[in-house]
Amino acid sequence: MYNLTQKIIDCRQCSLRNGCNNVVPGEGDPNADIMIIGEGPGKNEDLQGKPFVGAAGKFLNELLASIDLKRENVYITNVVKCRPPKNRDPLPEEIEACREWLNQQVVLIKPKLMVLLGRHAMCRFLPNLKISEAHGKAFRRELEGVGSQVFFPVYHPAAALYNGSMRVPLLEDFARIPALIKIIEKS
Repeated sequence: MYNLTQKIIDCRQCSLRNGCNNVVPGEGDPNADIMIIGEGPGKNEDLQGKPFVGAAGKFLNELLASIDLKRENVYITNVVKCRPPKNRDPLPEEIEACREWLNQQVVLIKPKLMVLLGRHAMCRFLPNLKISEAHGKAFRRELEGVGSQVFFPVYHPAAALYNGSMRVPLLEDFARIPALIKIIEKS
């Protein structure tokens, strides 16, 4: 994992690297059953070089605790590894530039479940779906160069911070994760 992390840090395939303080490859257990994928680093993540360390990260920690997990038990990363200017949505070419890095992370980690935080992470793997309809549902798909994976889209924790009505559905979706892991292990 160290070699891949260094390659991600050294990457200059898109313009995002020029405007960020730190590349945020990801962190956590490289043997995790659960890989959590967000959109991209925000201000705090860019400053610290770690994923989900701001307010959304604190809420993600609460969500993990609600199913008896800690950050150290999962692997957390993003679709893009550098902060888009002013936290704008990542552009398709930026997502494409990071595609190989994310695929290589999946190959190395071999997660049983990929939890997709928000629509940008979901659309990277499950295009043409709406997060409002797909959240809390598991989808098994072939990932080129990786094989069969189970994807579980949920609302982004930041969305729940801005819209309190999303908090309960997000907690309910996370509550499904332990049973989903057991189903995947049996299949």
